[in-house]
Formats: sequence, structure tokens, C-alpha cells
Amino acid sequence: MSQPWTAVVPVKRLTAAKTRLRGGVPGVPHEELALALAADTLDAVRACPGVADVRVVTDDPQVAAAARLAGARVLPDAPDAGLNAAFRHGAADAGGWVVGLTADLPALRPAELAAALHAAQAGPPGVRRFVADAPGTGTVLLAAPPGVPLDPRFGPDSAATHLASGALPLAGDWPSLRRDVDTADDLAAAARLGLGPRTARLAAGCLTG
Repeated sequence: MSQPWTAVVPVKRLTAAKTRLRGGVPGVPHEELALALAADTLDAVRACPGVADVRVVTDDPQVAAAARLAGARVLPDAPDAGLNAAFRHGAADAGGWVVGLTADLPALRPAELAAALHAAQAGPPGVRRFVADAPGTGTVLLAAPPGVPLDPRFGPDSAATHLASGALPLAGDWPSLRRDVDTADDLAAAARLGLGPRTARLAAGCLTG
């Protein structure tokens, strides 16, 4: 039987988030778009079977309000501490299975996330697992079993870095999970999969197939 998960989702201050996406949707304020990406991601995570606790690490008040509305717990982020420190903070004292997810998965389907989490629990015992992004160089998900530190290594070429740290890749066909959004092209690719409602409203009429 699958064991419940604690999900950790760090979110930067909106003014500093997703800088490569700035201007990606003409006429839409950048902070509003960044918030929509995070909110749609959180809604999908909360709707995922098996996720019992969602922890959002942020020091942005708008993100905190959206997280609470989605039913997530909010943990304060240390300014300028960085993404990996935020993941470690959120995972601290979780106790059981922990999964760290990026906050830029606006097309995420709960069923795909559930399948990836099931695959992680079915893997070799005591080993961290990760899911690479669509290009294969980044990481969108990092999972750790009970008693094993999450040990996040997010950053440039994080898939290779996580592999080198002992984490094993999960190879399922989960396009909505692998489709993180850093650029306008990424957002268009996510739109082809089907965006969550908040991002879809902002992007309506601005993205082409």
C-alpha cells in the first residue's frame, strides 16, 4: 500500500521569480503570471492522491495567501538563502516520504504526479528518486524515503547533479509533470498540454499552438 507524502514547494518572491518569462504574455503583469503558475501547481499537488501535507516555503505575502487558500501550510523562507535551502527547510521534520517539487508546473495533472510518486515508492529501498524536466537537464521532482535526507541539488544541470549525488531517475511518461515553465516557449508547450485555470485565463489569446 502506498504511504502518504509530504510535498515541499518553494516559491520565490514574485518580483524575483521566473525572470526569463518576463514579458512572455503581453499585457499581463509579470508578478500576476508568476503567481498563477504557482497557484495552478499547488492546486494540482493538493489534488494528488497520496499527498497528505503540502508545505509552501515563501516570504511573499501573495504567494502565502494563495497557498493557504489551496490548503497548504506556509513556512517562512529566509531571504536570499536560495532554492535548495528552502527545500531543506520545508522537508525538515517531515518524518515520512518527502517530495520536493518546483512551483512552475501549470499543466500538472494530479494523476501523473500520483504515478510518479507510486513509482518512487516502488523503487529500490533507501534511495532518492528524481524526475528530469522535458529537456532532460533540469529537475522537476525529487523524492526521498523515510529517514533519508532530501539533499536537494537544484540549479544548472540539476538532473546530472542529482544523479551524481546518488539519486536515481524515474523514467515514466509524465509530460505534464516534466513541463516546467521558464520561458515563453515553455509556456506555449505547457498550453498545448492544457494549462491550469489561473494560468489559462491570463494566457488566453496570447499563445499559439
